[in-house]
Amino acid sequence: MSARPARVLVLGLDAASPELLEAWTADGTLPHLRSLTLRGTSGRLGGIEGFFVGSTWPTLYTGTGPGRHGFHYQLQIAPGSYDLQWSPASDFVRTEPFWSALERSGRRVAALDVPLSRPAPGMSGVQVVEWGGHDAFFGFHTTPPELGRELVRRHGLHPQGTVCDARRTTVRDHREFLERLEAGIRAKVTWTGELLARGGWDLFAQVFTEGHCAGHQCWHLHDPTHPAHDPELAAALGDPLRRIYVALDAAVGELVASAGDAHVLVFTGHGMASWYGAQFLLRGILNRLGVTAAPRTRTGPRVRRIAERVWTRLPERLRAPIRAARAHLPAGPSAPARPDLRLHTDLERSLCFPLDNGQAVGGIRLNLAGREPGGRLAPGAEAEAFCDQLAADLCEIVDERTGEPLVRAVRRTDALHAGEAQGHLPDLLVEWNDLVATGTTQLADGAGATVRARSPKIGVVEGANDYGRTGEHRPGGWIVAVGPGVPHDRLKRVVPLTDLAPTLAALVDAEMPQADGRPAPELLGERRAGADPTRN
Repeated sequence: MSARPARVLVLGLDAASPELLEAWTADGTLPHLRSLTLRGTSGRLGGIEGFFVGSTWPTLYTGTGPGRHGFHYQLQIAPGSYDLQWSPASDFVRTEPFWSALERSGRRVAALDVPLSRPAPGMSGVQVVEWGGHDAFFGFHTTPPELGRELVRRHGLHPQGTVCDARRTTVRDHREFLERLEAGIRAKVTWTGELLARGGWDLFAQVFTEGHCAGHQCWHLHDPTHPAHDPELAAALGDPLRRIYVALDAAVGELVASAGDAHVLVFTGHGMASWYGAQFLLRGILNRLGVTAAPRTRTGPRVRRIAERVWTRLPERLRAPIRAARAHLPAGPSAPARPDLRLHTDLERSLCFPLDNGQAVGGIRLNLAGREPGGRLAPGAEAEAFCDQLAADLCEIVDERTGEPLVRAVRRTDALHAGEAQGHLPDLLVEWNDLVATGTTQLADGAGATVRARSPKIGVVEGANDYGRTGEHRPGGWIVAVGPGVPHDRLKRVVPLTDLAPTLAALVDAEMPQADGRPAPELLGERRAGADPTRN
C-alpha cells in the first residue's frame, strides 16, 4: 500500500434508484454527481439474492452475507423454537461493522446515521445512530453522548422523524412531506459539515435516507404508469423524486467540497421502483395448497369471530368503500404499535409456515423435525421432495392481471447463503413477478390493488393490497469513486455488495479478514496494490 496518509469520505444515498441516478446524472439534473462521474469511476453494485430489502445495510457495513450476519427482517424466528423475536432486542447483526474493525486497527472513524446499525459499545470515534432515518430501531444515540445533546440543541432532530408512512392524498399533504425531507437534508448537511471541519478522522461516513422515504411514498407521482398515478397532483407538485434527488445532489456537492482532497465514494446499496407482487396472498395460497393450516380459533369474543369471518368473505367491491370510510375517521389517542409476535399458524397441522421477509420476496420456513419443536417434515429426502413440489406448485400460479406466472422463482436459501447464522433465515424465498405494479386500497379508489391468483391446485385466491406504499425496493445499487489514481472510467463488472466494507478498510490501510468480500481494486486508485483486479 501507498504510505500517503488517506482520508476517505463516504456518502450513502439510501435506496436511491440506480436507474434514476444514472439518467439524471447523464442529463445534468444532478450536476454534482455528474462532476464526480466525470472525474472518477462509476458503475453498479450487486444485490443480495432473496434478501435485498432487510439485509442490504448489514451486508454492506459488515462485508458478510445474510448466512453469516443473520439479519433479514425486523421480526425473525428464534432458532429451535416457534417464537418470533424483535430483531433489535436480540443478537441483531452477528458480524462486525467496518467501523469497529477500523478502530481496532487504530483508524479514526465517524459513522453517522448508517441504517440498521446499533450503537457500538466502546467506540472511541464518532457515531450517530438514527438522528433521522428510515426503519429506526434503537432511537437517537451518539458517541460521545455530549454530541447528541449538542446536535439537538443546535439543529433539533429530523423534521420528518423516522417514520414516513402515512396516508397522503392532497397537494398540501405531499408538499409538507417533501418540505420536511428537504429541511432534513439541509440540517444534516449543516451538522455534518461542522463535524467534517473539526478534522481528526481517517474515514468519515454519512448516510441520507430521504430518497428512501420519497421512493416508498411518492413513486406513483413519479411514474405515470403506476395504477395510483394522479396527473393533477403530479402537475401541481412536479416530480417528487426528482426534487429530493436534486436536494441530495446539492448535499453531496457541499460535503465533497468541504472534504478537500479526501478519497470520495458515493453510493446506493439497493434501488427503488414500483410496488409489486402479492405478498399479502402468500398465507392464503399456502393454506389452499394444504401445506400450512390456519390456527383454530379457541378464544376471543364470539361477535369478533363472526365479524372477521364475514369480512374475509366479502368481495373486494364491498370491502373497498368500507376501508375508504374508515380512512377518513379521526384518529384518536393510541398506544405505540407493538410488533405482532404470533405466527398465525396451526403448527401441529402445518408442514411449513410463512415468515415475513419484506414485501418483494416472501419467506417460508419448513416445519422440520429435529429443528422445530414439533417438526413434521423429516430432513433429507422428504424435505427435499417437499421443497421441489412446493416450488413447482407456486410457480404454476397465474396472475390474472397479466396471464403470466405470479411467482418468478422459488429459491433455496441454503443454495444462496451459507454461514453459521443460516438458521435465523427462511428456508425458501418466493420471488414475486414484477411485470406490473400493484396498487393500494389507500389511493386512487384502490386501482390496481386487487390481485386474483389461480392454478389447478389453489383455484382462485383473491385479495387486495392495503399497504399504502407505492414504491418498493429492487436489488442492486450504484457507486462512484473519486480520488488519487482513480481513472475516469465505467466499471467493467458489477461489484459485490460484500466488497464495499473491505474496500473502505483498504483505503485507510486496514483489513477486514472476517469479511466475505475483498477490496474492489477499481475503487482504490493509488491504494490498489495487493488487490486482485481479475476477481469476480
